[in-house]
Amino acid sequence: MVPSKEEFYGALCERHGADLQKKISAGRVAVCGLGGLGSNIAIALARAGVGHLHLIDFDRVDLTNLNRQQYFVRQLGLLKTDALRETLADIAPYCEVSTDAVAITEDNFQALLADDDIVCEAFDSARAKALLVNGVLEWFPEKYLLSSSGMAGMGSANLIQTRRALGRFYLCGDGVSDVDDGMGLVAPRVMACAAHEAHMVIRILAGELDS
Repeated sequence: MVPSKEEFYGALCERHGADLQKKISAGRVAVCGLGGLGSNIAIALARAGVGHLHLIDFDRVDLTNLNRQQYFVRQLGLLKTDALRETLADIAPYCEVSTDAVAITEDNFQALLADDDIVCEAFDSARAKALLVNGVLEWFPEKYLLSSSGMAGMGSANLIQTRRALGRFYLCGDGVSDVDDGMGLVAPRVMACAAHEAHMVIRILAGELDS
């Protein structure tokens, strides 16, 4: 039997405290890109009790994703938005999840992100990262923005950090390693960076704005 919404909420309040959980549950967070970074961010936020998650990705689950992304063999071929929504329903059935199975472009990002308070950039492509980050900074200065820079390779996970880059813009990662340099993405290090990004979201919702 699935616990009731009240039971779920009560269990979260027991762990986080009622005041903090009220703030977390009021959060509206967009996760842009649902690969190794974004799928882990979304799951961490759902487990923490974030009230609304907006999942954006145009891609489908592929066999090469399974080494670091939060999908299952039975989900191969599914849109990542559909697969992750399915998984989140098993983890946090009362989290409101909306999805857009589209690529973010200069023409659509304003409409896509209009109702989200916090934006998590989780793209693999440097071009897509730049488009989203620059667009949010220019058109949505009131929104909090989290992005990643450096999570590839076999370097120590202790090198991954969160820093406040500018105003409401935060960067997570080691700031150096780049998959384009031929350095592979290894699940634990990607998850460490995702955890940084997700935890900073929770801190922002709590009113803790320093990095």
